[in-house]
Amino acid sequence: MLRTYIDAINDALHVEMERDPSVFCIGEDIGPYGGAFKATKGLYAKFGETRVIDTPIAEAGIIGMAIGAALCGYRAVAEMQFADFITNGFNEVVTVAAMTAYRWALPVPIVIRCPSGAGLSGGPFHSRNPEVWFAHQPGLKVVCPSTPEDAKGLLIAAIRDPNPVMYFEHKRLYRSLKSEVPDGEYVVELGKARIVREGNDATILTYGGTVPMAQEVADEFASNGKGNIEVIDLRSLVPLDKDAIYASVRKTNRVLVLHEDNLTAGFGAELVALVTEFAFESLDAPVMRLASFDSPVPFAPNLEKMVLPAKGELTSKLDQLLSY
Repeated sequence: MLRTYIDAINDALHVEMERDPSVFCIGEDIGPYGGAFKATKGLYAKFGETRVIDTPIAEAGIIGMAIGAALCGYRAVAEMQFADFITNGFNEVVTVAAMTAYRWALPVPIVIRCPSGAGLSGGPFHSRNPEVWFAHQPGLKVVCPSTPEDAKGLLIAAIRDPNPVMYFEHKRLYRSLKSEVPDGEYVVELGKARIVREGNDATILTYGGTVPMAQEVADEFASNGKGNIEVIDLRSLVPLDKDAIYASVRKTNRVLVLHEDNLTAGFGAELVALVTEFAFESLDAPVMRLASFDSPVPFAPNLEKMVLPAKGELTSKLDQLLSY
């Protein structure tokens, strides 16, 4: 069935709540209102207030309650209204949720949904891409879907996982993408990258909101005879499909890392380090990066465009990479 990215998330929640009575949702305005972006639309009417729980504006409380419920045998899907607000619950995530398996050998099967990313003129408090903070913390899984089918399949996999999962859904993709999404139960394994487009001249390693741009530019390079670019969608940062990365590097010998988070110490730096350390002999050029300028995301649309990685910049970077 054709679904948008946000509808695929909603469908995943419906499927899992119907299948497993231990699954519930918790967050701000997720009940009768259906969530700030309508990701939980229809859930309250179908499952009631005990399984779709509206909360005060208290992110630490939301995550803390989700953890407590998980320790009592439930599976919570906690919504942060914007990914930026996870800062208010940071301690609950990295000190409690991530550490409980190490501390008490107990599973914490929670999913924290984080609407992330820029491009909608949300300003500096509603546009953050904080995935690298959590990729750094052992005990957490980090998921970043880029298509409607992955938005559903990865969310269902995350809900069923016994570990705490940070699920970053890019707001710009919510209603800009529509594709065929399988009905009913549909699971995409965590930790398996997707080859978006096969190629042999260079590899773009990317995830989340920058995957569509990478695919568009790669298609243009092919149609213009400039090169055959392989695009790898990582899908999840933790676990990371290193085998898929190294296999692509061995095939194309050139790598460009693309993401929307800030350049400095972004997840791209980890990818560059891995490729340089474990696939160096396959490289015919230095590994390149394209990411956001190190700045809070401006509110003004023209300034926001200057901060975010742009299609023209990606084209220029690939030209440099192929001509090295």
